[in-house]
Amino acid sequence: MSGLVDVLVIVAVVAVVVVRQCSARRISDDRRWWILPGILLVVSLRDGGLVDPHHEALSVAVLGAELAVGLVTGAGWGWTSRLWREADGSMWSKGTKATVFVWTGGLALRAALYGAASLMGIHQGSAALMSALAVTLAVRSGVLMWRAGQMRPAYGGSADGMSSQSAWKDRV
Repeated sequence: MSGLVDVLVIVAVVAVVVVRQCSARRISDDRRWWILPGILLVVSLRDGGLVDPHHEALSVAVLGAELAVGLVTGAGWGWTSRLWREADGSMWSKGTKATVFVWTGGLALRAALYGAASLMGIHQGSAALMSALAVTLAVRSGVLMWRAGQMRPAYGGSADGMSSQSAWKDRV
């Protein structure tokens, strides 16, 4: 895939993710949360170019730092998102002001890494950015799914819709 197409894919994914993050979104129970990050990772690995062949060791170090920033940004994003359960049992999520700070910090760190790599003469292609974005999205989704699984049903009810008091009375 050409560099321009990679950049367009990255911009489109970031735009979709940011727009979705700024509005309340229902978290589905399906297990497909990993598909978009998986596709991005496969696309980034398919063409190669993750490592600059002229500066392999430094390039791997910068890539590792980029992936670490993606991991921390994804975890921060997942933990700063507001989660709630509606009366019907559906789970919802929305980014908070803290989420904006996490995104801003992640972007600033990525820009600093890119600048440092450029100063060292390391060529970073769009594959590194795409793989870091895949890590960010995967970690964010994983954290949200884990947090959602830890939440109790709304209004003290059980998962089957019975209140905890009526369930207790039925057993006694």
